[in-house]
Amino acid sequence: MSEFHPLKVVQLDRLTPNSVAITFEVPDQLKPVFEFKAGQYITIRHYFDGKEVRRAYSISSAPGHDRFTIGVKKVPSGLFSVYANTEIKVGDIMDVMPPEGRFVYDPGSNANHIIAYAAGSGITPIMSILQTALESQPESTVVLLYGNQNKEETMFYKDIEELSKLYTDRFFVQWVFSRSREEDALFGRIEASTVNFINRNKFKERVFDAHYICGPESMIKTVNTCLVEKDIKADRIFTELFTSSETAAVPLPTEDGSTEISVTLDDEEFTFRMKKGQLLLDAVLDQDIDAPYSCQGGVCSTCIAKVTEGQVTMEQNQILTDGEVEDGLILTCQAHPTTDVLKIDYDDV
Repeated sequence: MSEFHPLKVVQLDRLTPNSVAITFEVPDQLKPVFEFKAGQYITIRHYFDGKEVRRAYSISSAPGHDRFTIGVKKVPSGLFSVYANTEIKVGDIMDVMPPEGRFVYDPGSNANHIIAYAAGSGITPIMSILQTALESQPESTVVLLYGNQNKEETMFYKDIEELSKLYTDRFFVQWVFSRSREEDALFGRIEASTVNFINRNKFKERVFDAHYICGPESMIKTVNTCLVEKDIKADRIFTELFTSSETAAVPLPTEDGSTEISVTLDDEEFTFRMKKGQLLLDAVLDQDIDAPYSCQGGVCSTCIAKVTEGQVTMEQNQILTDGEVEDGLILTCQAHPTTDVLKIDYDDV
């Protein structure tokens, strides 16, 4: 279920002084395994001094090719992001998990006119969505509101400018820079006034079929609030929390007692006891059970499982809908048991 495959790095492109685009080649025998939808992510596994590290990165290229690209922004204290920006070379072989994720654009849908809101490295899945929409829907129009510190630190700036020239009548970009004043760009951050300017002034005559938002949590909340106030229906708004996977998870409160756990994974069942105050995923991994996971911070959806008996509490949930939670789905990296018996199933998701 969490199988990794060796993929070769075939291209490296410096996007900014602190970010790089890494392109992987997919061999013929793995093409069905690595098929993806625009907006999804992959997980990379690497070892530092014998310790396994996993990091999730969104795919920035469009589907349908024998290679795909991710963008990695360097986090000063980040283990893998620093390595990716300074040491990875063309020809290196990396362990990569097949694509996952629910923040997707379906070119077969009725979403002909879309608008995307991105900040910083949140542009990576948006890039895949933009290209797919423009290439697959000849009558589509796409608007991008993209915030950064300045032009030099803007990931995929040149690629976006090229798309603007290629689709002059269908692709429109509004740059927002917080530390520099540029021609045809707004100064500041993506705030309520910025969102309202785009929706209620600059493109007030346009009715968008879908709104895609990706970036820091504060930006997502701001944009989402503005859209709700504009009476945009919830099923037209798609969000992806894009916090670095280097960020530590929020500590869980300590609870007394223990729980008997039953885990179903790849048609096998494992049983053990764990403390109620411990994270469920941590306890599973401590038993050498090869459960799927990536960010361990509640940002991706890799570690989802279904509760078939018992109850849990999740400290954070930015992924699952209320309906999915009611159906028993949980993020195991954010959950700890509250009952004496708990059964979870990784296969039934």
